[in-house]
Amino acid sequence: MLRENEISGIVLDCAIEVHRTLGGPGLLESVYEEALAWELSKRGLTVRRQVSVPVVYKGYLIADPLRLDLLVEELVIIEVKAVVQYNAIFQAQALTYLRLTQRRLALIINFGEVYVKNGYYRVVNDLK
Repeated sequence: MLRENEISGIVLDCAIEVHRTLGGPGLLESVYEEALAWELSKRGLTVRRQVSVPVVYKGYLIADPLRLDLLVEELVIIEVKAVVQYNAIFQAQALTYLRLTQRRLALIINFGEVYVKNGYYRVVNDLK
C-alpha cells in the first residue's frame, strides 16, 4: 500500500504530463480534473472524482455537501484549479477538507500556471 508522500510524487508526475499534453494553461478545471484522474488511473491508482463530504452544523446535516475534486487511494485529496491568480483561501479550503475527512494530505494543483511545479501546493494535517 502506498503512503501519502509516495502518492504525492506520482500525482506531481501525472499533473506535469497532463499540463504538457494539453498544452499548458487555458482550459477549464473540469478538463484538467478528468485528464488527471485518467492519468492517475492509468498508473494503477484508485481515483474517485467529485467525492461528497457531508457537513454537520450543530447536529444538522447541511443539504449541500462539499465536493472533493479527486480522492486518490482513499488517502490524498486533490483540488484542481485553473486560475491566473492563486489565492491563499485555496489552502484554507484544503485544510478544512482534511479535517472534515480525517485525512492527512491534500494537494492543490493550479493548471493555470505556465509550469505546474509553480502551482503545486501541499497542505498537511498532522502528516509527518
